[in-house]
Formats: sequence, structure tokens, C-alpha cells
Amino acid sequence: MKKIITLLSIISLFFMACEGDPGPPGPPGPDGGLIVSDAFEIELDFTAENNYEFVEPYGFEVFPTDVTLVYIRWDVVDGQEVWRPLPQSVPFPDGDLIYNYDFTQTDVNFFLDGTTRFDTLDPVWTQSQVFRVVVIPAENVGRLDYNNLDAVIDFYNIQEFKKR
Repeated sequence: MKKIITLLSIISLFFMACEGDPGPPGPPGPDGGLIVSDAFEIELDFTAENNYEFVEPYGFEVFPTDVTLVYIRWDVVDGQEVWRPLPQSVPFPDGDLIYNYDFTQTDVNFFLDGTTRFDTLDPVWTQSQVFRVVVIPAENVGRLDYNNLDAVIDFYNIQEFKKR
């Protein structure tokens, strides 16, 4: 009989609900459960007149913890655009050309860097350079391979890159 009472006591513990004060509410999730990032596309010319750089205001709200990613259209193969994350380096006989960027909460700065002479570069390297900019919330950083623009587009539900 003692064994049955002990067994029933143990079984009843499994069916008892734990109760207590609820914990604090978590942060609100994105509307509709989707993570959406702001993005745009811009075509630039790097010249001596603009000191081989260009500053573009976002035109939308960017929080201090947000992170900006920039990709350059590196090539077009069989009608398919090839995108690479910045920075990107190109070796030349007299040094390297580096496409690079930095960002603040209000703008993104595209610039040429490196040891090659920019004024001697063929216009293919300095004119009509196309970039895609994606601003992502910091709490989502590290969730995927940011070198792959297609993965970024899918993960952050980017519907379009507004042309500037």
C-alpha cells in the first residue's frame, strides 16, 4: 500500500502546474513577423573633383545600433549581375585600388582607397559604379553570410532597391 501511495504522489507531481509571477514582457517583434531592412541602389562616378568619394544621406530613419552593408556590381555575366561586398581590392602594376565605404547614423560614404594613382585609371574603374546599400537592425547581425547579397535579400525580405 505504501508503494501505491508513493507512486500516486510522484505521478501527481507531474500533473501539477507550476505557477508564479510572469516574467517581464519581451521586446516587440517586427510587424507581421517579418524582418524588413531598408535598402537602395546608387550609381556613382568617382572623380578628382569629388575627391574620389561620395556621401549619400539615407533618407530614412537609421538607429545608432543599425549596421550598413554595401555591395558593388562587379560584373554582368549572361545578363546576371554579380555583386560583391565591400571592401573590394583590385591589383594594378603601380598599386592597389580598393572600393570601400564607411557609415554614420545619417549617411553612407563611398570612396576609393589604395596605392594606385586614381587619375590614371581607365574610366571603367571610376565611372558608373553601381552600389547596393542595405541597413540592417543590429539585433539581426550574425544570422547569415553577409557576403551573399541574395541571402541578405531573402532573409531581410527586401522587395526592391530604390534607385537614386
